[in-house]
Amino acid sequence: MDSGKDSQVWRYKWHIVVIVAAVAVVLLLAIFTDVFQKAESVRQPVLLMGALIFLGALLATLSRVSRIVDTLNENSSRLEEASKALCHIRDGLMQINHSTRISEAAKAIAFREEDRRSLREAVFERLKQKDFEGAYEIVDEIENHSEYRLLAEQLRRQVDDYRNATEDERVDQGIAEVERLFDACQWVKASLQIESLIRTHPQSEKMKSLRLQLVERKEERKRILLAAWDDAVTRQETDRSLAILRELDMYLTPNEALALQEAAKDVFRTKLHNLGVQFAMAVSDKQWSSALDIGQQIMRDFPNSRMCGEIREKIHVLRQNVQMQNN
Repeated sequence: MDSGKDSQVWRYKWHIVVIVAAVAVVLLLAIFTDVFQKAESVRQPVLLMGALIFLGALLATLSRVSRIVDTLNENSSRLEEASKALCHIRDGLMQINHSTRISEAAKAIAFREEDRRSLREAVFERLKQKDFEGAYEIVDEIENHSEYRLLAEQLRRQVDDYRNATEDERVDQGIAEVERLFDACQWVKASLQIESLIRTHPQSEKMKSLRLQLVERKEERKRILLAAWDDAVTRQETDRSLAILRELDMYLTPNEALALQEAAKDVFRTKLHNLGVQFAMAVSDKQWSSALDIGQQIMRDFPNSRMCGEIREKIHVLRQNVQMQNN
């Protein structure tokens, strides 16, 4: 960095040297030769003009050199700020990494039910293909994990029952599996399962009726969500309204979504306002961890809002304050 500064400055110092040398030559010629003797009347004005030119050139050069030095100092300050910012980012990443490790157990619990559902589906897929050996292999593998041993026992009984069942009983078991997907609102998986069961049991009217049941169950869920949405909006329960709206969105037709648009905007504005008040109070009380959590929620849920932009500009300061508060 210093060598770069010196090279820039010395480039303009050479300009000064050249100017000084040129003026010196003129003065030496004027003093020790008769170049100006033949024009005595113009000697003094020429000398004065030369001095003024020299002074002007010197001042201009020094001004440019001063501006360059200021620019270099400013760039140096920016680099120092960037270096500090990188340090803050590194500390923030370390904190995030630490938080991630802490939350591994919580994540395992949160996704455990989804894992159970996926394991049931994997076993049932083998049963539909009448691949009983493959189904037992999956159950054996599940049984090796202590947290899933009870599930393994249930699945083993299901495999035994399906293997020994009549065709009608297998149809009933398939319907029961689809109904579990209905209860979990897993509509896409349920649809795929229904079509697979119909291919396996093409003569079964019970299987074919599942298509209509899928439509009816989806409409029923939609009605429940709409009623819950109206109730939450009437009660001004913002968080509940947003949670319902996120699920409801997948059921709405374009016209229905348009009809709810204004009410949804009001809910989002209210939620953003509430978060803004909570954020301001946390900052005022120097509750930096809470302020950081709320700020990150605003950036995640309202990325296009002006409040999000303002928080994004200061988020590194919040992280720094959290780190200082925790130390």
